[in-house]
Amino acid sequence: MIDEIGTIRNQFTAHETLEGRIDQVFEAMKRIGFEALIYDYTPVPYDLDGTIMIPSLLKLRNISEDMRDYWFDRGYFRIDPVQQVALRTSAPFFWNYDADADTLIRRFMSEDTAPVARYLSERDMSTGVTVPVHMPRGDYATVTGVRFGGNREFEQHALRYIADFNLLAHVFHEAAYSLFDPRTFAAGTTKLTERERECLRHSAEGHSAKEISRIIDRSVPTVVMHLNAAAKKLGAKNRTQAVVRATHYRLLEERPSYNL
Repeated sequence: MIDEIGTIRNQFTAHETLEGRIDQVFEAMKRIGFEALIYDYTPVPYDLDGTIMIPSLLKLRNISEDMRDYWFDRGYFRIDPVQQVALRTSAPFFWNYDADADTLIRRFMSEDTAPVARYLSERDMSTGVTVPVHMPRGDYATVTGVRFGGNREFEQHALRYIADFNLLAHVFHEAAYSLFDPRTFAAGTTKLTERERECLRHSAEGHSAKEISRIIDRSVPTVVMHLNAAAKKLGAKNRTQAVVRATHYRLLEERPSYNL
Protein backbone atom coordinates (compact mmCIF):
# COMPACT_ATOMS: atom_id res chain seq x y z
CA MET A 1 0.00 0.00 0.00
CA ILE A 2 2.76 2.48 0.91
CA ASP A 3 4.25 2.08 -2.58
CA GLU A 4 0.84 2.93 -4.04
CA ILE A 5 0.29 6.21 -2.14
CA GLY A 6 1.29 8.38 -5.10
CA THR A 7 -1.22 6.54 -7.24
CA ILE A 8 -3.89 6.84 -4.55
CA ARG A 9 -3.29 10.60 -4.22
CA ASN A 10 -3.82 10.94 -7.96
CA GLN A 11 -6.99 8.87 -7.70
CA PHE A 12 -8.31 11.20 -4.99
CA THR A 13 -7.61 14.37 -6.93
CA ALA A 14 -9.17 12.86 -10.05
CA HIS A 15 -12.50 13.30 -8.28
CA GLU A 16 -13.73 16.88 -8.27
CA THR A 17 -16.22 16.47 -5.44
CA LEU A 18 -15.83 15.72 -1.74
CA GLU A 19 -18.26 12.82 -1.99
CA GLY A 20 -16.22 11.33 -4.82
CA ARG A 21 -13.03 11.48 -2.77
CA ILE A 22 -14.79 9.88 0.19
CA ASP A 23 -16.03 7.09 -2.06
CA GLN A 24 -12.46 6.61 -3.27
CA VAL A 25 -10.96 6.25 0.21
CA PHE A 26 -13.74 3.86 1.18
CA GLU A 27 -12.89 1.62 -1.76
CA ALA A 28 -9.22 1.69 -0.72
CA MET A 29 -10.15 0.86 2.89
CA LYS A 30 -12.20 -2.13 1.82
CA ARG A 31 -9.11 -3.59 0.18
CA ILE A 32 -7.40 -3.77 3.56
CA GLY A 33 -10.30 -5.34 5.42
CA PHE A 34 -12.63 -2.54 6.57
CA GLU A 35 -16.34 -2.63 5.85
CA ALA A 36 -17.54 0.84 6.87
CA LEU A 37 -16.17 4.39 7.08
CA ILE A 38 -16.74 7.27 9.50
CA TYR A 39 -15.11 10.60 8.63
CA ASP A 40 -15.59 13.71 10.74
CA TYR A 41 -14.02 17.15 11.00
CA THR A 42 -14.16 19.49 14.00
CA PRO A 43 -12.82 23.05 13.64
CA VAL A 44 -12.58 23.61 17.41
CA PRO A 45 -11.98 20.63 19.74
CA TYR A 46 -13.71 22.02 22.85
CA ASP A 47 -16.61 24.32 23.58
CA LEU A 48 -16.20 27.26 25.96
CA ASP A 49 -17.33 25.10 28.86
CA GLY A 50 -14.72 22.42 28.11
CA THR A 51 -17.03 19.86 26.52
CA ILE A 52 -16.12 18.24 23.22
CA MET A 53 -17.50 20.17 20.26
CA ILE A 54 -19.90 18.52 17.84
CA PRO A 55 -18.18 18.22 14.44
CA SER A 56 -19.17 20.46 11.57
CA LEU A 57 -18.83 17.57 9.12
CA LEU A 58 -19.73 13.89 9.40
CA LYS A 59 -19.57 11.53 6.43
CA LEU A 60 -20.58 7.87 6.55
CA ARG A 61 -20.20 4.93 4.23
CA ASN A 62 -22.05 1.63 4.76
CA ILE A 63 -23.40 2.93 8.07
CA SER A 64 -27.00 3.81 8.88
CA GLU A 65 -27.73 7.53 8.62
CA ASP A 66 -29.38 7.37 12.06
CA MET A 67 -25.84 7.63 13.46
CA ARG A 68 -25.96 11.28 12.48
CA ASP A 69 -29.00 11.79 14.70
CA TYR A 70 -27.39 10.02 17.67
CA TRP A 71 -23.94 11.61 17.35
CA PHE A 72 -25.19 15.13 16.53
CA ASP A 73 -28.66 15.71 17.96
CA ARG A 74 -28.37 13.38 20.94
CA GLY A 75 -24.76 14.39 21.68
CA TYR A 76 -23.17 10.94 21.53
CA PHE A 77 -20.12 12.48 19.85
CA ARG A 78 -19.36 14.39 23.06
CA ILE A 79 -19.19 11.20 25.15
CA ASP A 80 -17.69 8.85 22.56
CA PRO A 81 -14.56 7.20 24.09
CA VAL A 82 -12.98 6.99 20.63
CA GLN A 83 -13.11 10.78 20.37
CA GLN A 84 -11.67 11.11 23.87
CA VAL A 85 -8.64 9.10 22.75
CA ALA A 86 -8.40 10.82 19.35
CA LEU A 87 -8.15 14.22 21.03
CA ARG A 88 -5.19 13.03 23.08
CA THR A 89 -3.08 11.27 20.46
CA SER A 90 -1.82 11.69 16.92
CA ALA A 91 -1.21 7.96 16.46
CA PRO A 92 -3.72 5.58 14.88
CA PHE A 93 -5.30 3.14 17.32
CA PHE A 94 -7.40 0.00 17.38
CA TRP A 95 -10.51 0.08 19.57
CA ASN A 96 -12.99 -2.44 20.88
CA TYR A 97 -16.13 -1.60 22.87
CA ASP A 98 -16.28 -5.04 24.45
CA ALA A 99 -16.10 -4.42 28.20
CA ASP A 100 -13.39 -7.07 28.55
CA ALA A 101 -11.21 -5.76 25.71
CA ASP A 102 -8.02 -4.02 26.74
CA THR A 103 -7.78 -1.20 24.18
CA LEU A 104 -7.09 2.52 24.59
CA ILE A 105 -10.75 3.47 24.94
CA ARG A 106 -11.24 1.27 28.01
CA ARG A 107 -10.18 3.98 30.49
CA PHE A 108 -12.88 6.30 29.11
CA MET A 109 -15.70 3.78 29.23
CA SER A 110 -18.22 4.29 32.03
CA GLU A 111 -21.94 4.36 32.74
CA ASP A 112 -22.03 7.74 31.01
CA THR A 113 -20.66 6.30 27.77
CA ALA A 114 -22.82 3.16 27.89
CA PRO A 115 -25.31 4.55 25.32
CA VAL A 116 -22.48 4.81 22.77
CA ALA A 117 -21.31 1.24 23.42
CA ARG A 118 -24.90 -0.03 23.23
CA TYR A 119 -25.62 1.74 19.92
CA LEU A 120 -22.47 0.30 18.33
CA SER A 121 -23.00 -3.17 19.76
CA GLU A 122 -26.58 -3.33 18.47
CA ARG A 123 -25.29 -2.53 14.98
CA ASP A 124 -22.36 -4.95 15.17
CA MET A 125 -19.85 -2.05 15.03
CA SER A 126 -17.88 -2.64 18.22
CA THR A 127 -14.39 -2.79 16.66
CA GLY A 128 -12.38 -0.58 14.37
CA VAL A 129 -9.34 1.60 13.81
CA THR A 130 -9.31 5.40 14.09
CA VAL A 131 -6.71 7.75 12.64
CA PRO A 132 -6.62 11.21 14.29
CA VAL A 133 -5.50 14.05 12.02
CA HIS A 134 -4.48 17.12 14.04
CA MET A 135 -3.87 20.39 12.22
CA PRO A 136 -1.77 23.46 13.12
CA ARG A 137 -4.73 25.68 14.11
CA GLY A 138 -6.12 23.12 16.54
CA ASP A 139 -8.79 21.70 14.28
CA TYR A 140 -8.82 17.97 13.77
CA ALA A 141 -10.42 15.14 11.86
CA THR A 142 -10.78 11.43 12.42
CA VAL A 143 -10.89 8.75 9.77
CA THR A 144 -12.33 5.53 11.14
CA GLY A 145 -12.54 2.10 9.59
CA VAL A 146 -15.06 -0.36 11.03
CA ARG A 147 -15.26 -4.13 10.71
CA PHE A 148 -18.65 -5.66 11.44
CA GLY A 149 -18.49 -8.46 13.97
CA GLY A 150 -14.77 -7.95 14.49
CA ASN A 151 -12.99 -10.56 16.58
CA ARG A 152 -9.50 -11.30 17.82
CA GLU A 153 -8.40 -12.29 14.34
CA PHE A 154 -9.55 -8.94 13.00
CA GLU A 155 -7.56 -7.12 15.68
CA GLN A 156 -4.40 -8.87 14.53
CA HIS A 157 -5.24 -8.07 10.91
CA ALA A 158 -6.00 -4.42 11.69
CA LEU A 159 -2.76 -3.92 13.60
CA ARG A 160 -0.84 -5.47 10.72
CA TYR A 161 -2.24 -2.85 8.34
CA ILE A 162 -2.52 0.09 10.72
CA ALA A 163 0.50 1.95 9.29
CA ASP A 164 -0.90 1.67 5.76
CA PHE A 165 -4.30 2.86 6.94
CA ASN A 166 -2.69 5.79 8.78
CA LEU A 167 -0.91 6.98 5.64
CA LEU A 168 -3.98 6.42 3.50
CA ALA A 169 -6.12 8.45 5.91
CA HIS A 170 -3.74 11.41 5.95
CA VAL A 171 -3.44 11.50 2.16
CA PHE A 172 -7.22 11.28 1.88
CA HIS A 173 -7.81 14.07 4.40
CA GLU A 174 -5.45 16.36 2.52
CA ALA A 175 -7.50 15.81 -0.62
CA ALA A 176 -10.86 16.09 1.17
CA TYR A 177 -9.97 19.24 3.15
CA SER A 178 -9.33 21.23 0.00
CA LEU A 179 -12.97 20.74 -1.01
CA PHE A 180 -14.65 21.64 2.28
CA ASP A 181 -17.45 24.17 2.11
CA PRO A 182 -16.29 27.40 3.84
CA ARG A 183 -19.08 26.98 6.42
CA THR A 184 -17.41 23.76 7.59
CA PHE A 185 -14.60 25.77 9.16
CA ALA A 186 -16.89 27.59 11.60
CA ALA A 187 -17.60 25.75 14.86
CA GLY A 188 -20.94 25.55 16.61
CA THR A 189 -24.36 26.67 15.45
CA THR A 190 -23.80 30.45 15.60
CA LYS A 191 -23.91 31.99 12.14
CA LEU A 192 -22.69 35.56 11.63
CA THR A 193 -23.26 37.62 8.52
CA GLU A 194 -20.21 38.72 6.56
CA ARG A 195 -20.72 42.31 7.75
CA GLU A 196 -20.95 41.19 11.39
CA ARG A 197 -17.74 39.18 10.99
CA GLU A 198 -16.03 42.14 9.33
CA CYS A 199 -16.98 44.53 12.13
CA LEU A 200 -15.87 42.05 14.80
CA ARG A 201 -12.55 41.51 13.03
CA HIS A 202 -11.88 45.26 13.08
CA SER A 203 -12.99 45.43 16.71
CA ALA A 204 -10.55 42.61 17.52
CA GLU A 205 -7.80 44.79 16.04
CA GLY A 206 -8.65 47.51 18.55
CA HIS A 207 -10.71 49.83 16.35
CA SER A 208 -13.62 51.79 17.81
CA ALA A 209 -17.04 51.85 16.19
CA LYS A 210 -16.25 55.28 14.76
CA GLU A 211 -12.99 54.02 13.24
CA ILE A 212 -14.72 50.93 11.86
CA SER A 213 -17.37 53.12 10.25
CA ARG A 214 -14.66 54.93 8.31
CA ILE A 215 -12.93 51.69 7.30
CA ILE A 216 -16.06 50.03 5.91
CA ASP A 217 -17.72 53.25 4.78
CA ARG A 218 -20.85 52.83 6.85
CA SER A 219 -22.44 55.01 9.54
CA VAL A 220 -21.51 54.57 13.21
CA PRO A 221 -25.07 53.44 14.13
CA THR A 222 -24.86 50.79 11.42
CA VAL A 223 -21.55 49.51 12.80
CA VAL A 224 -22.94 49.45 16.33
CA MET A 225 -25.98 47.56 15.05
CA HIS A 226 -23.77 44.87 13.48
CA LEU A 227 -21.60 44.57 16.60
CA ASN A 228 -24.64 44.31 18.87
CA ALA A 229 -26.26 41.73 16.60
CA ALA A 230 -23.08 39.63 16.63
CA ALA A 231 -22.81 39.86 20.41
CA LYS A 232 -26.43 38.76 20.82
CA LYS A 233 -25.94 35.74 18.54
CA LEU A 234 -22.83 34.76 20.50
CA GLY A 235 -24.52 35.18 23.87
CA ALA A 236 -21.89 37.77 24.81
CA LYS A 237 -22.36 40.45 27.46
CA ASN A 238 -20.24 43.02 25.64
CA ARG A 239 -18.13 43.62 22.55
CA THR A 240 -14.95 42.24 24.13
CA GLN A 241 -16.60 38.97 25.07
CA ALA A 242 -18.12 38.77 21.59
CA VAL A 243 -14.65 39.02 20.03
CA VAL A 244 -13.30 36.34 22.37
CA ARG A 245 -16.14 33.95 21.60
CA ALA A 246 -16.05 34.59 17.86
CA THR A 247 -12.31 33.98 17.86
CA HIS A 248 -12.70 30.75 19.82
CA TYR A 249 -15.25 29.45 17.33
CA ARG A 250 -13.06 30.56 14.41
CA LEU A 251 -15.79 32.79 13.03
CA LEU A 252 -13.42 35.63 12.20
CA GLU A 253 -10.94 33.67 10.11
CA GLU A 254 -10.64 33.51 6.39
CA ARG A 255 -10.64 29.98 5.01
CA PRO A 256 -7.40 28.26 6.12
CA SER A 257 -5.13 26.22 3.93
CA TYR A 258 -3.74 22.79 4.71
CA ASN A 259 -0.96 20.82 3.15
CA LEU A 260 0.26 17.40 4.17
